[in-house]
Amino acid sequence: MAAFAEAAFLTLRREMYAQVIQSARWRPWLVHGALSLILFLITAATYSSLGVMLPAMVRDLHWTWGEAGLGFTLMGAATGASSWFPAAMIRRFGLRTTLLAGSGVMVLGLLGFAYAESLPVYLLGAALCGAGFQMMALIPGTHAIGQLFTRKAMAFGVYFTLGALGGVAGPLMAQHWAGSDGANWRDYWVLQAVLAAVVGIAAVLLIGRVEAPAPVERPEVDTTPAKDFSVAQALQTPQFYVLLAAYFSHLLAGSVAAGLSVAHLTERGVTPAAAGLALSLEGGLAMIARLAAGVLAERIDPRRLLVLGQVLLAAGSMALGYGQGEAAILVYAAGIGLGFGLTVLAVTVLLLEFYGPRHNLEIFALTCLIGAVSAIGPVLVGVLRDATGGFTLGLYAMGAMIAMIALASAFMRRPRPH
Repeated sequence: MAAFAEAAFLTLRREMYAQVIQSARWRPWLVHGALSLILFLITAATYSSLGVMLPAMVRDLHWTWGEAGLGFTLMGAATGASSWFPAAMIRRFGLRTTLLAGSGVMVLGLLGFAYAESLPVYLLGAALCGAGFQMMALIPGTHAIGQLFTRKAMAFGVYFTLGALGGVAGPLMAQHWAGSDGANWRDYWVLQAVLAAVVGIAAVLLIGRVEAPAPVERPEVDTTPAKDFSVAQALQTPQFYVLLAAYFSHLLAGSVAAGLSVAHLTERGVTPAAAGLALSLEGGLAMIARLAAGVLAERIDPRRLLVLGQVLLAAGSMALGYGQGEAAILVYAAGIGLGFGLTVLAVTVLLLEFYGPRHNLEIFALTCLIGAVSAIGPVLVGVLRDATGGFTLGLYAMGAMIAMIALASAFMRRPRPH
């Protein structure tokens, strides 16, 4: 009997141990799913929905389009400029506290849209949504995924792809819940605020302590082990500024294409329907490129993906500047779409591979600060349009600048600590 009891106990212990191992194996993907859901919903609720809701808000609140468009610029600037804050919060208070605080900021921002009766309340809501985007989604998400996964490129690829799906779903959600004329825009923003609160609290309950796994060797890629760089050491390397410029280029090209491509192409004789279709194609290809880059970066050097992404962005910008003929429009949509997705994934992975995971939170947050500068891109291209009578010169200049970043990326090597 004693032997039978001992055998039963050992069997039960083995089963419990197997369950613990299995749950530990799946836990990173559960956390990944929660963070991806946050990025999906927040992307849908902010940038993607605001453009659909603005006509109704302008109509009901009697704003000018210049006043309404200022909300976009302010939200983009706040997203970039606030990136240091969630990084500091994570280090000081932890990931879950930062997510909870970010959910609160995002909810306040969306309620600012819902109850806007004056322009300052609307602009405050836009700024809070921009800051909440970093606190609730991008910075915590990239930090946790970088810590939880050994094969980071694929995990980042899936994460960014699901986030991009939010950009596709946002306009559909807005039209379905607020009506085709946007008459129920206040109720729509309240609903989005409720969703932000629910997914934020759910993620806080699900996420436990996040620890880095052991590194995995990839023989086909240069993975020479490198000492973790401090933030100061990373800032002393030219490679950081090449990656910073590349990150800036994809944000710049994406914002200029989203804000000005339809206006430019219609001035060049393209129908509004075709110009809108090209913009949708560009967004869809950017989403596909994120996932493809995540798969490819596990097999080839991410530096090659970065160079390819920059070349595609430069070619797409030049083709958009030309803006005549089906071939040029297809090159624009494919170049900026694919280049956008390849660049964001490659930069994220290379920051980890070059400088190590220990200070990646702060280094990635510093990289995101450049988003505040890229928000002014459409304004500068618009100023050149007013001065020259067309968008072509500004788009050509953007393409030439990105081509120089591609050249610098091609000669970039792994940094070595002093």
